Amino acid sequence: MIGAMARKLGAIILAAGKGTRMRSKRPKVLHPVCGRPILDYVLAAVRGLDPAQVIVVVSDPAVREAFSAAGVTFVDQAEPRGTGHALLQARGRVTPPSLLVLPGDVPLITSSVLSEFLEQHEKERADLTVLSVVLPAPGSYGRIVRDQDGHPTRIVEARDATADELGITEVNTGIYALRNDPFLWESLAGLGTGNAQREYYLTDLVSRYATAGKRVAAVPTPEPAAVMGVNSRAELARAEGMMRERIAAELMEGGVRIVDPAHTYLEPGVKVGMDTVIHPGTHLRGGTSIGEDCEIGPDAWIDGSRVEAGSRVRYSVLEGARVREGCDIGPYAHLRPGADVGPNVRIGNFVEVKAARVRRGTKAGHLTYIGDAEIGEEVNIGAGTITCNYDGKKKHRTVIGDRAFIGSNTALVAPVEIGEDAIIGAGSTITADVPPRTLGLGRARQVIKERKD
Repeated sequence: MIGAMARKLGAIILAAGKGTRMRSKRPKVLHPVCGRPILDYVLAAVRGLDPAQVIVVVSDPAVREAFSAAGVTFVDQAEPRGTGHALLQARGRVTPPSLLVLPGDVPLITSSVLSEFLEQHEKERADLTVLSVVLPAPGSYGRIVRDQDGHPTRIVEARDATADELGITEVNTGIYALRNDPFLWESLAGLGTGNAQREYYLTDLVSRYATAGKRVAAVPTPEPAAVMGVNSRAELARAEGMMRERIAAELMEGGVRIVDPAHTYLEPGVKVGMDTVIHPGTHLRGGTSIGEDCEIGPDAWIDGSRVEAGSRVRYSVLEGARVREGCDIGPYAHLRPGADVGPNVRIGNFVEVKAARVRRGTKAGHLTYIGDAEIGEEVNIGAGTITCNYDGKKKHRTVIGDRAFIGSNTALVAPVEIGEDAIIGAGSTITADVPPRTLGLGRARQVIKERKD
């Protein structure tokens, strides 16, 4: 968007709707789409225009609290009296001469769609411009009624429309460009409630402007998906699916192979390197970064983690973890926050790692818990090894030196240190440090007795 135009622009987001069809205690605009609240996407699209001022009209304190650090001005709509009444609450609070008004429930909206719309508004030299969309089955959307010359004269809500008007396929998106002038606020203050909802409709501005001889325009968007509103759980699921498709398309354009995009779950901000393969059932969340030439999935849950080049993660959960290059994770491994493994580390079946550094070439293939630990290079950790890090009050660290061999079914009672090249016999409970290049045993001698029967 042109900088001079942006400096004159104030954006008003109407986010006070109750969302009764969602059947939820949570405000509609706080419901997540691909891990982020609906309103977050709308704010991001608006910020892409670099407006001089952003106002969000809210009714639920939870919305204000959730976006308290968003750098916007909040205006309260104390009573749910319609979109016209909601916009009226910004009177005296918004200062730029040009206004963009849009609903807070359009998560697929983009800066480019809004920018093109505002440019058309400027080109039309209109006092009021409506962003419209042509739909083959308009459903409950308000219809754009035009006169014989093609000029918009009013918007009629579906519940108030005649049979002929219901046949109109050009509908209102709820996105408007207006001049911030006295006529706008006087018109809003004069709206009536003579409709099925007994509310003050913002759409009634179109007829008021047209009747007063103001220039009104309606500009159809070429991207119907971008203006889809979310009013129900079904529409929320549809929006999430479309957002995932958008994210997947961007990744595939960058050289990522996604075997089944419809069953791959991606959040905005996820980064994936070239020639990586993502199998079905994979969830990539929370700003996760995947390097090049990786194989992820099937059924991997990776949240806020970093997986470096050439690694494989199958049927596993990673949360706040780092996997360095060339690692093999899973199946059924769990890397918890603070896990840092690799390069070339093997973390196998039913192995859990938490707040631990596992260095190059180490292998923990089966049934192991590594918590609050520092594991050296080329260590072999046998099946059933447990770092006993918690004494009931405090966590303690375990340190294992390079090339140590930990036998199966070993309990390492922290704090404890196993030296380089040390060997721990299978079945041991180790409660004291084991020096380098020694054998540590902590188990009872085997006893064999004759049976008397």
